Amino acid sequence: MSTQIRALIVGATGYTGSELVRLLLDHPNIEIAGVTSSSRAGTRFDEIYPQFAGHFDQKLTPTEEINPSDFDLIFLGLPHGISMSFVKQHGYSQTPIIDLSGDFRLSSAELYNQWYPEQHVLPEAIEDAVFGLPEWFSEHIRKTNLIANPGCYPTSSILPLIPLIKSGKVDPATIIIDSKSGVTGAGANAKSITHFPTVNDNFSVYGLMKHRHTPEIEDITRQVTGTATTIQFTPHLLPVSRGILTMVYGRGNGVSSEAEVRSWFEDAYGDKPFVRLNTKPPSLHEVRGTNYCNLYASYDPRTGNVIVISVIDNLVKGAAGQAIQNANLRFGFPETAGLKHSSLAP
Repeated sequence: MSTQIRALIVGATGYTGSELVRLLLDHPNIEIAGVTSSSRAGTRFDEIYPQFAGHFDQKLTPTEEINPSDFDLIFLGLPHGISMSFVKQHGYSQTPIIDLSGDFRLSSAELYNQWYPEQHVLPEAIEDAVFGLPEWFSEHIRKTNLIANPGCYPTSSILPLIPLIKSGKVDPATIIIDSKSGVTGAGANAKSITHFPTVNDNFSVYGLMKHRHTPEIEDITRQVTGTATTIQFTPHLLPVSRGILTMVYGRGNGVSSEAEVRSWFEDAYGDKPFVRLNTKPPSLHEVRGTNYCNLYASYDPRTGNVIVISVIDNLVKGAAGQAIQNANLRFGFPETAGLKHSSLAP
């Protein structure tokens, strides 16, 4: 008989929470043993998300009443600032936590305090937390009880960026990252920027020069490559529900050909189950509803620029799917368990 673990989803009524439910319902080793909400306690999950009628009808329990020791794993789907308070109150020494907020992704409380509006309340936990990017931190993920699930923009940016910097043939001072995201990346709560008349038939920039995912991209790239990289990161809002398309540009130095650039990515990701190397530029539909990151690496000899295109589903590889991938690693399940989905295209 295969191992079965009991998982709790805290803050289950957001887009990430509902995506966790969708994916975990097909997981052979993880049972959804509880879902919580502070604002919708007592409501059946399928009353909030009718697409789950006949599939998942658990009632939401108050987050304040849960006992972590009743579960084997906690997926923490709370906003940044609130998430670290939960971890401070309940701890993580007994029940592993996969936190989907930004509260434990950066390398220090000082760096967090520079980019987030809240002051960090649990700096000591930052040292214990492991950045949950399986392609580069799998061995550490297997041994930790606090996993900081990466942000969606950073996932789509770090995966193409690391091989460029590791090559030693792309100037780290010239990196420009241009990302476009669907509106679900802004969360389920209504905001003026995601109001239908604002988003529909429109395309806009936000967080110019100050988006809080910038230090996450720089910090993790430095940790993996040992090279400090200053990045110009600009996010945009697309009039689509889900998906991120990221363009990474950098000035090449001694690059011989496009084939050479592609070899860097084959070496880095040739054996990684959720990174696919494309032979032509990818589109959002290729990854919609999946845990894949599709990458296309190229070189422009006219300008001397290396160009990489990355696409992910922001709710899956950028959030819930990656969290499950991390859970699989942490509990010794096959890394692809519960995540073998083809794209919802067209």
